[in-house]
Amino acid sequence: MELLIKNGRVVDPATNTDETLDILILDGKIAEVSPRIEASGRAVIDAARLVVVPGLIDMHVHLREPGYEAKETIATGSRAAAKGGFTTVCAMPNTNPVNDSRRVTASILAEAARSAAVNVLPIAAISRGSRGEELVDMAGLAEAGAVAFSDDGRPVASSRFMKRALESAKALNALVIDHCEDPDLSEGGVMHEGAVSRRLGFKGMPASAEEVMVARDLILAREAGARLHIAHLSTRGGTLALRAAKAQGVPATAEVTPHHLLLTDDALESGDPNGKMNPPLRSCEHRDALVEAVSSGLIDVIATDHAPHTAEEKSRGIEKAPFGIVGLETAVPLLLDRLVDKKVITLGRFVELLSANPARLLGLKHKGRIAAGADADLTILNLAKDVTIEAAGFESKGRNTPFDGWKLKGLAVMTIVGGTVVYPFDFTLAARAKGNV
Repeated sequence: MELLIKNGRVVDPATNTDETLDILILDGKIAEVSPRIEASGRAVIDAARLVVVPGLIDMHVHLREPGYEAKETIATGSRAAAKGGFTTVCAMPNTNPVNDSRRVTASILAEAARSAAVNVLPIAAISRGSRGEELVDMAGLAEAGAVAFSDDGRPVASSRFMKRALESAKALNALVIDHCEDPDLSEGGVMHEGAVSRRLGFKGMPASAEEVMVARDLILAREAGARLHIAHLSTRGGTLALRAAKAQGVPATAEVTPHHLLLTDDALESGDPNGKMNPPLRSCEHRDALVEAVSSGLIDVIATDHAPHTAEEKSRGIEKAPFGIVGLETAVPLLLDRLVDKKVITLGRFVELLSANPARLLGLKHKGRIAAGADADLTILNLAKDVTIEAAGFESKGRNTPFDGWKLKGLAVMTIVGGTVVYPFDFTLAARAKGNV
């Protein structure tokens, strides 16, 4: 199948491109990128006044399948990804059973092949059952299709075990993603420890619970020479440690989430459990440090940590509700409006954080760029389109978001995976609206 995208502003930091170009897609690959490609009877998408970027990659999502399909499935989560502009998502292993074996990895890939709207890549556990006691067969899992290793949701508490894991990963050049939290320091906490938690009377989770584990992991990664990725960084101290480690040549990277960039623990003043997440929303000091780390280039990736829960679970109040919010359908408009439009970061930096860098870290050589031979995974953005976040209309089963009702500008209007338009779901070339896809 041939598909031609014409007149779009192509923004791709991987090829240092920001200009109006045409893109020819043939058999799922990008065949040509140039200022003018003749239609010659090909199917054409007119992207005038729109921005075409490499397909967005979310390297931290919870699709809940197998085991927790009431919260989300691979089918519903991938539809949420497609609607949100993501062409590839990486599924964390805290399923039931935990993705700690070739069998579970294979089952996730098989279900994705049957029902996923976008590319779904499994992340395997570091330890059996994510219990931090027995190392998984990293080589076997990587061969089966795991793109990284993480016990996300459960911090690796033992330094001895984390050292072994990093040494094993080093032998495979595998990426280890850690949820940096000292469970002894954060035990029983439901929000950030600070003025707001004291005022509300809730047990807090101190910034130090993250910071000591970030420091530990960076030291161990330095010793092992292993590739370490810090999940959902949320503290100022964490950014300082990361900056120092990178300056010393430690092969460490980190991600932040949109919610930690845009919200503070003040969001829990209303009592809304949709403001409850782990790591928790923190004070302005930490939020501002994260924004600076993103704008300065310290942070490598923005990931959603998409964590759907049922409405019943989230209705239990701040102390009893589970941690987590959904993010696949809100990330792009939030970041375009609050970071790109406000000139906190450039559009090129946005693409770097959500496409080029995740592709590089995960070893996805044919993704994260717009060039001949690359996979035809593309996201088309309308930077001027007004949007209101409406949780009731989400494709995800989860409605747990603190952003419901927010009015923003900019969103993904088309998602293309392997040369096929996967969003809008009812898209036909004949029905498209020029300039609005």
